[in-house]
This record gives sequence, structure tokens and C-alpha cells, in this order.
Amino acid sequence: MEAFLNNLFADAEAEYTDARYVVFGVPYDGTSSYRAGSREAPGAIRAVSYNFETYLPSVGVDLWEVPVTDLGDLEPLSLPDLVVGQVEETAAMIAADGKIPVMIGGEHTITPGAVKAVKPQCYVVCDAHLDLRDEFGGTKWNHACATRRVMDLDVEDIFVIGARSGPAEEFELVEESERLHMYTADEVRARGIASVIEEIKEIIGDRSLYLSVDADAVDCCLTPGLGTPEPFGITTWDLRSVVRAFAARASGFDYVEVCPVDAGQTAAVAAKLIREFIAWNWAGKEGL
Repeated sequence: MEAFLNNLFADAEAEYTDARYVVFGVPYDGTSSYRAGSREAPGAIRAVSYNFETYLPSVGVDLWEVPVTDLGDLEPLSLPDLVVGQVEETAAMIAADGKIPVMIGGEHTITPGAVKAVKPQCYVVCDAHLDLRDEFGGTKWNHACATRRVMDLDVEDIFVIGARSGPAEEFELVEESERLHMYTADEVRARGIASVIEEIKEIIGDRSLYLSVDADAVDCCLTPGLGTPEPFGITTWDLRSVVRAFAARASGFDYVEVCPVDAGQTAAVAAKLIREFIAWNWAGKEGL
């Protein structure tokens, strides 16, 4: 029997009952405020995932040997709060079955639903924006409010890596809150990502965490396929270091805000780092 390509994430061929990792897409960009198109990201990321070898020499894992399944895409409803509810229901089912949800966005609005379902003690996010508005565009469920909605949950500490954009009120909120820890892109550049990661690890200790990657954390001159591009960001190397460092500790993961309007480089980085997350979590190793 010949093998046939499909539109699921590469090497995600396990049955759900056998899988340790469950990929699902959320093609939703209903609150996009600058450039729409992240609804196309799950398909673009899955397509380029077939470009990569199954073996990851950095961690010694062959993804052929890792039980991964892909449920496909949610069919999102129209209103953002309802989509967040769909995400919560899906991620809760996956977590209750002892599996790790790996979500592909879509815009960042969806992340609080997965965090609520997974119930981590800490939240680590790479993002150009603080996303701490209480409402934007007439709703509390907006991509500009994602981290603020995570604050509403029982999350003990929140770490934002790569931030460089937001109104003064958001930066003031960081200064006032003991739960919020911000590492700007300038600070990452000055200190080095290894120093930042080490500090975060010391604060988290042995607590559980959820890891979220907003693609715009990376400098838009490196990965221009973004809904809200910001220059002077962290590098793809920095982002890979974060994924490698925290994957083994994470009970949930998402990659959001890819807007595949470029030559494919932003989706390629996303696909590669999703594979890195799975491999490093499976190996139970922490790297840079």
C-alpha cells in the first residue's frame, strides 16, 4: 500500500488512545486589529512540517518513536468568548486523558482557554506585546487582552519574554504586580537569553507551567509573517532556547499569531519549534 500525504501535522500518526501529545488547530482571527490572516496558520504550519527530518540530533529523539496525534482544526464559532470556551473544552478533554495539548493558532485570544483547562501554576509567554488590556475593541476577549485573562485565572506567576510594546498603563501594571515578571527584548539582548531563562527557572522552582509562543516575539525583520509585526525583537535562536529550556516542565503548549503572508519562513519556524517542544518534553531534558 502506497503512503499518502494528509493535511495533519507531520509524524502525528498515533491513535488518540495511544498518544502522549495531541495537536489541534484553532483557525480563528476574529479580533485581529492590524493584519488578519492567522486563521490560515494551522494549515501553513502543518504543510511545512513535512519539510523536516524526524530525527532531532540536539536531543536524540526521533519523532517516529513519539506517540503524537493530530485532531485537525476546531470549527470556531463567531464570538471570541465562545471560541475560548471551545478551546477550554478541547484542552480539558486532552488533559483529563493524561495527554499534553499542543495548540496551533490562530490569534492569541485563544490561549486563556487552554491555560484554564490545564491549570498550571505558572505561565511563560514569548510576546512582543504585554497583552494586559482589560478590554480592547469592545470585548474582554481580544488578542490584546490574552495575558490579562490569564491573570484572572489561578496562575501564581506570569513571565513575559520579548515584550516591547504596549500603553504606559500596561507597563505600570507590571511594576505594581508581584505576579508579573517582564523581560523586554532589550533586556534579553543585553543579558543574554541564558541568564533570563536561569532566573525564570529559579523563580518557578518545581512548579508546573504552561508555555505560549506568540510569533511576534521574534523581530519582524526575521519572521515577517505576523498579524502585529514589531521590529527590534528577540531572535529565532532566543525563542528556540526558551522552548528547549521549558518544554520538559510544560503541561501545555501553543504557538499563535503566525500570519502566513511571507515566503513561509514564519510558519517554518513555528513548525520546527512545535517539533522541538514535543521532542524535548518527551526526552524530559532541559537545554538552550
